[in-house]
Amino acid sequence: MGGHPRTFQFHACFVAIFFFIHLLHFSTVVKASNNGGFSVKLIRKELARTTSPYSRRLMDSSKVVQSTSNAYLGHYLMELSIGTPPKTIYGIADTGSDLIWTQCVPCHNCYKQLNPMFDPQQSSTYTNISCESEACHILDTTTLCSSSSFSSHNDQCNYTYAYASASITQGVLAHEKFTFTSTMGQPISLEGVVFGCGHSNSGDFNDHEMGIIGLGKGPASLISQMGSSFGSKRFSQCLVPFNTDIDVYSKLSFGNGSEVLGEGVVSTPLVTKADDTTPYFVTLLGITVGNTYLPFSNTSSGTVAKGNMFIDSGTPPTILPQDLYDRVVAQMSNQIALRPIEDDHDLGSQLCYRTETIVGGPMIIAHFEGADVQLTQTQIFVPPKDGVQCLGFTNTSSDGGIYGNFAQSNYLIGFDLDRQIVSFKPTDCTKQ
Repeated sequence: MGGHPRTFQFHACFVAIFFFIHLLHFSTVVKASNNGGFSVKLIRKELARTTSPYSRRLMDSSKVVQSTSNAYLGHYLMELSIGTPPKTIYGIADTGSDLIWTQCVPCHNCYKQLNPMFDPQQSSTYTNISCESEACHILDTTTLCSSSSFSSHNDQCNYTYAYASASITQGVLAHEKFTFTSTMGQPISLEGVVFGCGHSNSGDFNDHEMGIIGLGKGPASLISQMGSSFGSKRFSQCLVPFNTDIDVYSKLSFGNGSEVLGEGVVSTPLVTKADDTTPYFVTLLGITVGNTYLPFSNTSSGTVAKGNMFIDSGTPPTILPQDLYDRVVAQMSNQIALRPIEDDHDLGSQLCYRTETIVGGPMIIAHFEGADVQLTQTQIFVPPKDGVQCLGFTNTSSDGGIYGNFAQSNYLIGFDLDRQIVSFKPTDCTKQ
């Protein structure tokens, strides 16, 4: 999603893209503790038709909920509990931002959510962070040490955190207990996690989303605050394609046991940028469409900047600089026998076809530094509605781009902060 202000240049306004259609939902299941790491199941939700053709049916373990919220956001929701006694929250899992936050009462300017908001006064382990504390400066964004509309206290740490999608959260930073539920029924907790109690929140959220779980590299993220508590500073994900049966799980793993190993693994180095510690920057050298190689840079020098892309679970499509995007679209059009849709204003300028499947369409290979990642039709095209397939890529005027979650499906992807690499292993995530 890109929560850091300096990452705005990499983001297009993706909420206007027609095919951002599916919401996914986490149920935490911890496989091991005591520095042994743990895994989280991701529960797939299906698209349903109610009063709007793009509304969603959302299901938890006990009931089906009908929603007519707009269906332009393809997010993964992580379930965890905070506070004592623990209260369940569902937050967007986002490797493009750091802050962990949820809507809190009192909420002065908040979007509607179905589940009750977190009430810090009902938790015995909630503690506001003071302005004098180092934790008040854990975010590389705006914090204020003064009273606000949220409280009359002058010593609390007020924050403002904005996203490239124009979403924003404001509130106070606090320490709280975070709890995951193990498969054996035993809770595994992290004490004193810094999170944002959001009292004024707005933007592109639906009523099932209770906040955002920042999984970036910065010090405020869940990954950084976990550190080596589960044996190592690494995590991996295996996302099922968005059109998978709702009963099939994806998986997110933390710590020991989350390593991506074995035949077919390719790895690319993470690129560190001093002025932006949040994103997982990698270097894309070029893209092959079918048998045609398209270099990232189309200039005579052919120079490619290190860290020109970052991997973002909070952004559905892959976002490319305008020139590279235009060349990819041109090659896809040339190599697909079907006629693109030109008479549907809802689809805008996206490359779309009237078909259930793209038969004979070209493969795409993303050539990262040291790692060639092949994408199949399932990862390249997404159906915004029945009988239509659209290219899961879009464009930006920036020089850099984003590797979105559509393209990440059916790959076991490991983020290893100890070794500073990202690894890819082609995997049928529906069988993990």
